[in-house]
Amino acid sequence: MPTVKMIDYADAAPEVRAIYDDIMATRNVDWINNFWKVLANNPANLKRTWESIKQIMAAGALDARTKEMIYLAVSITNGCEYCIASHTAGARKAGMSDAMYGELLAVVGMANETNALAAGTRVPVDDAFNKPA
Repeated sequence: MPTVKMIDYADAAPEVRAIYDDIMATRNVDWINNFWKVLANNPANLKRTWESIKQIMAAGALDARTKEMIYLAVSITNGCEYCIASHTAGARKAGMSDAMYGELLAVVGMANETNALAAGTRVPVDDAFNKPA
C-alpha cells in the first residue's frame, strides 16, 4: 500500500494532467501507471522526474532495449519490485528475449557476488584498470 494517495487523471490538477498527457503521448499508451500517480502528490517532483526519465531513456548512443535492460539490472540490484516489473515489461517491449533475460539475471547475480567479494576484501584496483582507453 502506498504511503501517499495515488492521484488519478480525473482528480489531477491541470499542471499534473499536462504531465500525464505528455507521459501518455511519449509512451504511446492510454493510461498512467501507479509510479506517476504517487509522484503527482508533488507536481514539481513529478515534472522533474518525468523530464529526466524522458531525456535519459530517449534514443541515443544506446538503443531502447539496452537502456531498459540496464535499468532492469539496477532495479534488481536495488530490490525495487515496482521498477523490476516496469522495466522487465519495457525491456520485453523493446525486444528482450527470454534468453537475454536469463543472461541478464546471471550477469546481475555474478556482478553482485563479485562486487561484494571485492568490496569486502578491499581488493586494490590494478594500475592497468586506471589508464585511459
